[in-house]
Amino acid sequence: MARRSFEVFSLSFLDVICCGFGAVILFYTIVSAQSGLQNSRRNDVLAAQVAKLDEEVTQGRERLVLLRNAIRKTESETASASSRASVLIEQLRTSKEESSSYDQTTLAKRERIEKLKTDVRALQENSRRLEASAKVASAQRGDRVGSGKNLVGRRYITGLALKGRRVLVLLDRSGSMLDDDLVNIIRLRNMPSAAQLSAPKWRRAVDITSWVISELPAGAQYQVYGFNTAAAPVLAGTAGQWLSVDDDAQRAKVLDGLGALVPREGTSLFNALKAIREMQLPPDQVLLITDGLPTQGATPPALRRTVDAAGRVRLFDEAVRGINRNLPIDVVLLPMKGDVQAAHRFWGLARLTKGSFVMPSPDWP
Repeated sequence: MARRSFEVFSLSFLDVICCGFGAVILFYTIVSAQSGLQNSRRNDVLAAQVAKLDEEVTQGRERLVLLRNAIRKTESETASASSRASVLIEQLRTSKEESSSYDQTTLAKRERIEKLKTDVRALQENSRRLEASAKVASAQRGDRVGSGKNLVGRRYITGLALKGRRVLVLLDRSGSMLDDDLVNIIRLRNMPSAAQLSAPKWRRAVDITSWVISELPAGAQYQVYGFNTAAAPVLAGTAGQWLSVDDDAQRAKVLDGLGALVPREGTSLFNALKAIREMQLPPDQVLLITDGLPTQGATPPALRRTVDAAGRVRLFDEAVRGINRNLPIDVVLLPMKGDVQAAHRFWGLARLTKGSFVMPSPDWP
């Protein structure tokens, strides 16, 4: 019996080999699928992180913009605060200088005040002595005031001898003429013109001017200038001209002009006295109605600032420097509270020019 031949690559062997390869391929497929799934999960996680980072970057930029705006605002407020601090420091320094000046001159001021009180008492005594004769003279002349208010009989402000043939009245119409107290001046300055026109102190100044016009002798000439930072005639179009006291219609226009004047702005005594020098035919008597020392010189300051007491005295001295001592200047002072130097300086001006200095009682005229 013949022996069978043995074949290595039989069908069974090939099946086994194929099964083994199939198993390897299946294993590789499973492993590859798991790896792709894990990569997809990692990509999702990374995408979420990137989105979160993008959101944080966006929020960071918004916060950066807000911070920059806040920094700019802070820098602006810091600059403004620094500016205010500089102003306050300057004001404090000025206040300290004024306080030091007041402390140094207290004794001298007291002596001046006592001297002024003595002069006032002497003037009051002189007024009482002349009151009777003044009333008689007023009664003989009659009432010539166009405003309808009888001011002639109130002539006990004697000492103002209106004997000039050309009398110039300089009426202070600055804002300080609204009241004697600085707080009330500021309050009235912000009110309508009607309230300013009816301010008691300003009405007194207008009535005094009316009284002066009524007291001028027959045949005399006069002119009324209102002044604050500049000087101008009350009756428009009459600059440098003299008005006749006998012209009742013209006098009525002057009184109407007085009634329409509104006190405002600062005081330049320099420009008020300059009006005298600019007149072709100068006056032979000047009546100055004011309430205190000037706050400006020939021109307004470049920067608006508060003028201290020493500065106002300096402005007064500059205004009266070189004044004609042969021209009598009579001063009617309606003093402000706290302006200690004003009475002494204006009394000195009246004395220098051989004029009169009067501080009328509160109920006059």
